[in-house]
Amino acid sequence: MNGVFGWMAGGLAITAAIAWFFASSGAITLLYNEMGGMSMMGWVVTLAPLGFILAMNFGLQRMSAASLALLFVAFSATMGASLSSVFLVYSMGSLTQVFGITAGTFLVMSIIGYTTSTDLSRFGSMLMMALVGILLAMVVNWFLGSSALDFGISVLGVLIFTGLIAYDTQKLKRIAAGVEYGSEHGRKLALLGATSLYLDFINLFLFLLRLLGRRD
Repeated sequence: MNGVFGWMAGGLAITAAIAWFFASSGAITLLYNEMGGMSMMGWVVTLAPLGFILAMNFGLQRMSAASLALLFVAFSATMGASLSSVFLVYSMGSLTQVFGITAGTFLVMSIIGYTTSTDLSRFGSMLMMALVGILLAMVVNWFLGSSALDFGISVLGVLIFTGLIAYDTQKLKRIAAGVEYGSEHGRKLALLGATSLYLDFINLFLFLLRLLGRRD
């Protein structure tokens, strides 16, 4: 579990650094064309994280821990590039505040997931179904443009990923209990676990930003 949280924290640091660099250096303009739409590079950067996740999961048995670590670093970096626009949309003070709220929520829910004796596995399927539901709602609202529906999606997103943090932490704790400490397989699982918690953190941050973020 130390490896999981260590890699997750490292991934978040890489993402934040790359996002800030793209926004402050002007490199973010490479992601958009003259009409304001996504450029070819923008689409590559946006879709690349999904490719890295699939490669890590399907390559778990074939790849070494070092190879998976490189994929995780590349994944974190491309996520930073794809999220760099938040520095242009929201104020730095707002980003800092929401990040602090996200970190505090993550810490509390991770402790709950790690220490509770309640089996959270029964909530996992419900949370995943709810996640699929809000993804569909986001697609629908992309056409409708309803501010009320957008607010509802954001609230549900916060609740879902808050729950997923506790659920994933407990699941990873149980997996770690059956893995030999320091083994190659253990290091691989730590990287996949870090990716899972990383995504929970990032998505919680983005949904909170939609609710609490200021643009001034």
